Amino acid sequence: MTSPTAVVLAAGEGERLRPLTRNRPKPLLPAGPTPILEHVLDTLTAVGIKEIVVVVGYNGSRVQNYVGSTHDDADVTYVSQDTQLGSGHALLQAEDAVDGPFVVVNGDQIVAPRIVQEVLDAHRDASDATATLGALDRDDVHRYGGVAIEDGEATDLAERPGNGSDYRLNAGIYAFDQSIFGALHATEFEQGDLPLTSGLQTMIDRSETVRAVRTEGLWADANYPWDILTLARELFEHGFLSGSDDPATGIAESAHVHESAVLQSPVVVADDAVVEAGAVLGPNVCVGQNTTVGANAVLENAVLDADVRVGPNATLEDCVISQGGYVGAGTTATGGPADVRIGERVLTEQRLGAVVADRARLEGDVTIEPGTLIGPEAQIRAGVTLYENVPAGTEVRR
Repeated sequence: MTSPTAVVLAAGEGERLRPLTRNRPKPLLPAGPTPILEHVLDTLTAVGIKEIVVVVGYNGSRVQNYVGSTHDDADVTYVSQDTQLGSGHALLQAEDAVDGPFVVVNGDQIVAPRIVQEVLDAHRDASDATATLGALDRDDVHRYGGVAIEDGEATDLAERPGNGSDYRLNAGIYAFDQSIFGALHATEFEQGDLPLTSGLQTMIDRSETVRAVRTEGLWADANYPWDILTLARELFEHGFLSGSDDPATGIAESAHVHESAVLQSPVVVADDAVVEAGAVLGPNVCVGQNTTVGANAVLENAVLDADVRVGPNATLEDCVISQGGYVGAGTTATGGPADVRIGERVLTEQRLGAVVADRARLEGDVTIEPGTLIGPEAQIRAGVTLYENVPAGTEVRR
């Protein structure tokens, strides 16, 4: 395959990531100092993709406004999935936008360019294949989708397979010819949903050749708010973020870090960010664009999105602070493990201090118990101690 079109599935919301996805889709959540989707597009252009079709849906205008019509040397166009009915249904929205072989990736998963390249190469070399997918050897395959492989062919696809030893992790990287659309049209919806893997299973059941290439490299996904911290750590560990050896290499030219601040690698400080005197950052800290960390603040294992303000003497451990969040002076959020309530579910023993969603404001000397989720535009007045989640737009006083 020579520079095929890429289809990026970026229509979903990511409900389990609320409150972070209350105002924006999962692909625009931060992976380090930049959105997940930007890493996805970087991977595609790194393997020579020149035409990208992005399927948008939930808050799709935000995706379009962020990405625009080009990324590096690739042209970017958009199609819309007006109702989220599954990844297979999302791909069907791009049927008229692609011609010939093409590659499909998820806009909310970070993968190494090597994985995409090896899928493309395997599909090009297998003249009998109507589809080729990437598979990884992972111990946590039971949390995701699995693929059974025999003699280089996919023989079965399973969601969260119980017996992980019989399945490899389905990396969600696919190369297709046009027959995938016919297979999807012929596949019945499952409880109002049409997964892309069901269309692939239809191809397998029809005895079409679906190749599976076993590969390796960075593959990272975020299902819950604390996974934003995991994404950053994995990007550091795999060398996809600067600062993995020398903290100074992770500081953008337009950022300002006071000479008395202490950076414990790995740390990355994005454009126009400010780190004031005596602040201690790291390890595993990402400071987003136009964000300020106040004097003597202490941050460890934290992701600060763009336009965040952290006041002097604040202490944040295992925390995610979303766009425009304000954390006042002396605020303390210590790290997990913690029990975290997501909707009606309680997930135990999660490494999480606090999540502060878009434009939430915490005045000075707020104390936050581990595992607390604070919704967008919440107002937490000075001196409050938070023991439980705070819904969007709520004001909390002493």
